[in-house]
Amino acid sequence: MASVFDNIKPDPEASYQWYQQQVRKLTNVRGQTERLMRSSGSLTNKPLPGFMYLFFYDAKHKDTLPYWDRFPLVFPYRLIPDGFYGLNLHYLPYMVRFKILAKLTDYVNNDKNDQTTKIRLSWNLIQSAATLRPLQACVKHYLYAHVESRFLNIAYPDWVTASQLPVEQFVGANKTAVWRDSRKTY
Repeated sequence: MASVFDNIKPDPEASYQWYQQQVRKLTNVRGQTERLMRSSGSLTNKPLPGFMYLFFYDAKHKDTLPYWDRFPLVFPYRLIPDGFYGLNLHYLPYMVRFKILAKLTDYVNNDKNDQTTKIRLSWNLIQSAATLRPLQACVKHYLYAHVESRFLNIAYPDWVTASQLPVEQFVGANKTAVWRDSRKTY
């Protein structure tokens, strides 16, 4: 079965607006996240630092959080016994995600641009790199006990496309309100 990521690849000559329009035309992804999980990439039971994943999540403190993302797009950067810390790109507006991913390419582990390519992430890097400051709004703690699916591992060539898909599922607020709050941190 073809992946939605097979339908579009970034073109360095194209404008961001053109690229975003092409991503939106892919399919009516909103409301079809289960199909995305079934038809794209490889699934795994545990995430590894530096790779990109989509998964379903039910926040432990959902009753007290102002909002949370039911379908995070995350780069884990620190594993802990009961879960991991990761960067959920859904907390940033689409254009900021696009720019951040361009800057993160400076921190990839190889030049293969394939499924082995990952980002060398650490809390120190997130805090110290001024160009990565928006990522501070994305730092989240995820507990394995609250993960409700396997992790969809998104290969490096598809990171930009995945970041532009309108699949964020915020509970408690709409994405505009979440992005407004995130901007206050950077």
